[in-house]
Amino acid sequence: MDLRTRIDNSPMSFYQWLIVVICTFLNALDGYDVLAISFSSNQVTEEFGLSGTALGLVMSAALFGMAVGALVLGPVADRIGRRNMIMIAIIVNAIGLFMSATATSANQLGLWRIVTGLGIGGILVATNVISAEYSSRKRRGLVISIYAAGYGIGAAVGGSVMVALIANSGWRSVFVLGGALAVFSLLLVVFLVPESPSFLYNRKPHDSQTRLEAIAGRLGFDGPVDIDARGPASAGDSDVGTGITALFNRRNRRVTFVVWTTFFIIMFGFYFVNSWTPRLMHETGLTDTLSMIVTVGLTLGGAIGSVVFGLFTSRWSTRSVLMTFSVVAAVLMAIFIFMAQWVAVVVVFGVLVGMSINGCIAGLYVLTPQSYSSTLRSTGAGWGIGIGRFGAIIAPTATGAMLDGGWSPQAIYIFVGAVLLLASVVLLGMRGIDVEANSRPRVRDQPPAAVG
Repeated sequence: MDLRTRIDNSPMSFYQWLIVVICTFLNALDGYDVLAISFSSNQVTEEFGLSGTALGLVMSAALFGMAVGALVLGPVADRIGRRNMIMIAIIVNAIGLFMSATATSANQLGLWRIVTGLGIGGILVATNVISAEYSSRKRRGLVISIYAAGYGIGAAVGGSVMVALIANSGWRSVFVLGGALAVFSLLLVVFLVPESPSFLYNRKPHDSQTRLEAIAGRLGFDGPVDIDARGPASAGDSDVGTGITALFNRRNRRVTFVVWTTFFIIMFGFYFVNSWTPRLMHETGLTDTLSMIVTVGLTLGGAIGSVVFGLFTSRWSTRSVLMTFSVVAAVLMAIFIFMAQWVAVVVVFGVLVGMSINGCIAGLYVLTPQSYSSTLRSTGAGWGIGIGRFGAIIAPTATGAMLDGGWSPQAIYIFVGAVLLLASVVLLGMRGIDVEANSRPRVRDQPPAAVG
């Protein structure tokens, strides 16, 4: 029995859905963490006397750590195992969160935010791959969209809690809670999350046969596991190479360019709106509490948008749906800030902006694993996420500089909307060369349910 083939072609079991739920929870830590610094920004600014540019640098610190973590730890995860990488990364993340609560200066806070980001980067490159590998071929697009929704869920639920925490216990309390959630997630991974099947097949550690058979048993599959099987997940792996250089060979270079550029653009817009909305809404005249409520609506819409994206991909190709979502996100972004004078309306628009921009993130998480071979999945996802994080790093810092330079909140949102339009143009470069997980080129776009 080739375990990967059985997973691809069998209905998903309760245990598979449990793995997806845990990975989604881990992704929610990213959403919680971004809102932690976003919601804390006003109190941090007052305590440390920060300018807009300085605050932008503190906000970008964790994003820089995420970028480095994704770039460096993605290839490492392909070598030591995706499960091992998740456990190591969670420990690093928890240390960063707990120590952020002890910061006595902006420099200390920035340093521990970098450590926090390193952990999150390692978590994301591995959980994205495990979610994809434990989903059936039929449900893969929906599963990855649910996984991507974790960010919005973590931000929306966490944001709601943060409003009360900050009011009652100050900004440091949100980082203490984040560290506690990371410790809890580590226990879930240790006891419930198995290793990636493709890693066990490709790297063949000494106990791979035993571990694959144990995984098969927990999934409810009967019969011995063939450790030497070369199923659809690995067919063609031998001629695409491994490691970072394989991302630029003849087969992958065009896909890599599209994935990297789109990640950069969309994460620029995504982290701008999630990081600066509370502050910019406050600049338009809303109170701190109302600004936070608008941001919670934004993140709630994000959780919905990720799942909606997955439903759309059951009928249309990932690339086509992603292009549509990027155009809608650009238009909504440009008019969102003009609704600030009507509280009920701006909350609704916040939900819609969150739906569209999170749908774009979900699309990238679906598109990237299906674009590389099983031996390159963590490397491809890690470098895509890492390059995207550089866009995320630039967004908060550039926004702070624009605000200090006299830009109005309205002008800033229009500018970001224009940037997002570029994503739909870049995605045209994927036309006709979308690839399956085994890196065999497709002549035409197909729904992700047909890819791995």
